Amino acid sequence: MSVDLSESHSAMDVEEHEKSYGLFVALTKWGTIGCVVLLILMAIFLL
Repeated sequence: MSVDLSESHSAMDVEEHEKSYGLFVALTKWGTIGCVVLLILMAIFLL
């Protein structure tokens, strides 16, 4: 991802935004994986 800092507002903290976005993506990924694993285990043990 490329960010042009030449015209950004001085109050914007781009590094903090990127860290927050990275955390969001990681939590979404692991949450999805967890749900898939839970569904697979439910299919195995409850059906």
